[in-house]
Amino acid sequence: MRQIMNVVTDRGSKYAVTGFQVKTRTDIDAALKELKRNKKFAKATHNTWATLFSDGTPLKGDDGESGAGLVIVRMLERAELFDHLIVVTRWYGGTKLGGDRFRRVQDCVNAYLDS
Repeated sequence: MRQIMNVVTDRGSKYAVTGFQVKTRTDIDAALKELKRNKKFAKATHNTWATLFSDGTPLKGDDGESGAGLVIVRMLERAELFDHLIVVTRWYGGTKLGGDRFRRVQDCVNAYLDS
């Protein structure tokens, strides 16, 4: 597991990004369970995630942040990063971000890919 906290803050919402090596849906479930063992992540507003398996099959979960999982999938495709789960976590700060929420997801994934 690799994790970057406080990647970006926007209008009170705070973001983090976490990554895991995965090969199966069972691995994804185990990784998400491991992440949520930390109370801070378990209480987060959204834990949006996606992976791209080595056979090219994408899998994603928006966790209430509609469309955000697809943003992560597209970025994984461009980076050609396979068998890697990326989870973008958001703690809602009280102000809706509208379309900017997708930019914040991109910021998090870029920070992860650059690290």
